[in-house]
Amino acid sequence: MTTQASAPPETKSQALRSYDVADFPALTGLEEEWRFTPLKRLRGLVGEAPAAPAGVRHEYGDLPQGVTVERIGRDDPRMGGVLTPFDRVSALAYGGVVEPLLVSVAADTVVDTPVGLRVVGEGADAVAFGHTYVEVGRFAEVTLVLEHVGSATLADNVEVSVADGAKLTLVTVADWADDTVQAQHLKIRLGRDAKATHVQVTLGGDLVRQFTSVEYTGRGGEAELYGLYFADSGQHLEHRQLVDHNVPDCRSYVGYRGALQGDDARTVWVGDVLIRAEATGTDTYEINRNLLLSDGARADSVPNLEIETGEIAGAGHASATGRFDDEQLFYLMARGIPEAEARRLVVRGFFAELINKIPVGELRERLGDAIEARLTKVGA
Repeated sequence: MTTQASAPPETKSQALRSYDVADFPALTGLEEEWRFTPLKRLRGLVGEAPAAPAGVRHEYGDLPQGVTVERIGRDDPRMGGVLTPFDRVSALAYGGVVEPLLVSVAADTVVDTPVGLRVVGEGADAVAFGHTYVEVGRFAEVTLVLEHVGSATLADNVEVSVADGAKLTLVTVADWADDTVQAQHLKIRLGRDAKATHVQVTLGGDLVRQFTSVEYTGRGGEAELYGLYFADSGQHLEHRQLVDHNVPDCRSYVGYRGALQGDDARTVWVGDVLIRAEATGTDTYEINRNLLLSDGARADSVPNLEIETGEIAGAGHASATGRFDDEQLFYLMARGIPEAEARRLVVRGFFAELINKIPVGELRERLGDAIEARLTKVGA
């Protein structure tokens, strides 16, 4: 099923969207959406490879009242209700998944403790497909932590529906083994006066490409998208966002920070914000900052604004990539702190604001330890 003609797109809003992988031409690497991605490292995800019998499994503990996790069929009417793929890999995942996973939070449910769900890869030799649907009922409030560990070659889609007046904090952590390749499309749809806060943490994997998109269905919707990533030698970590302001009086904020160290460490951040003609009163801002910790690392950062109306509350973007602030190092070293420790303090301070956005103390501590371990490994 194709929802839009396949003419070459002029803007993000005109891009081809289809559930059928056959509607998307084979990737060449020359496409604007894929020019930063090393396609050869995507293995079978760029073709039409069959899924492995068992590629990933899901683990979770006791669930609080009002929260359920279950398998659903591909014929469930919710499938594809939020997310229509607009690239070949997302369409491949949509067509290849066998049993989507449904995470449901009942209306008017306020969950006081975080709900944890773990995706465990069981081997990178074969292609795996995944699909998760998260629905948060009207006026419900919940924090959901979705972790990714193990080895995998995975293409997956995540649909997130946040109903009117609901609040969702979604923390996604990609802490894969070194041999993992993942291409993920996560889309959030917000109801009237709904709010979603998404914190995306990417540390592990050989190549991880994560696309996050947001759309609104009623006035007063708010989306806050935060990202923290740390690329080590040889890693390719790529993050893209599309925030589609399609109704009036909604708000968005995008803030991503990354650090890179080692030869051929590579990160890509592309942030797109579309303000349609009917989206008057929009207030939006996006910023990306990257810290280069060694020679041989490269960070690409591309913020974009597409504005179709002048009647907005505010819109802006910023991007900065650089090395250590010499003044900060001098200040710390002048107070007797050794250079190596001073560098670690600067990096921890660089990430502190985003780590503190995670409302789970144990996870904040674990991520801080993981970043410290990387810095210690190279004597930063």
